[in-house]
Amino acid sequence: MSDSRDRRVTIFDYGAGNLHSLAKALAGPGLDVRLEMDPRRAVATDVLVLPGVGAFGQAAERLAPGRETVRDAVRGGLPTIGICLGMQLLFDGSEESSGSGLGVIPGRVTRLRANRVPQIGWNSIDEADDRLFHRAPLSTAYFANSFVCRPDDPEAPIAWSTHEGDRFPAAVRAGRVVGMQFHPEKSSAAGVRLLRAFLEDSDR
Repeated sequence: MSDSRDRRVTIFDYGAGNLHSLAKALAGPGLDVRLEMDPRRAVATDVLVLPGVGAFGQAAERLAPGRETVRDAVRGGLPTIGICLGMQLLFDGSEESSGSGLGVIPGRVTRLRANRVPQIGWNSIDEADDRLFHRAPLSTAYFANSFVCRPDDPEAPIAWSTHEGDRFPAAVRAGRVVGMQFHPEKSSAAGVRLLRAFLEDSDR
């Protein structure tokens, strides 16, 4: 049984993809990292992680039974990080497929306006103006995506990237909620430091 003083970090498992690398990147002293497939139970945690694997429609379907519970918890201040697909689930919906996101950040998810899709590999991060990036600078990151988020609020993006001329938010924030279109757990030591900075920031 884990120490009661450990902070619980829960990864909502949509049932697609291997989450081992993400769980490993999040693990650390004083942290109890767990996977949870029930969205309603996933919010009984100190930090919620929406991971970056799978398709929007499948993830939205798995989220649907507890969508309102998760949305209310996140809006109520539960520290949450959405990675790639997880970032997209923070929005209203996606043109990739049917199903509703959490609507925590108003806006839609649309296909990259590019000839080479999906974008797979390293890309630059710029205009990273947020306390997370100030503490853990990141100039390049690993992406694996065909769709990107288009927030309604111009203040939501906290970092940007560009693929074939299509400029899109690499990261967004709404209070204690952060979304990253890239995979920090696959972005070398700098990406892992960014995850650690988020966990430390969420404990304040």
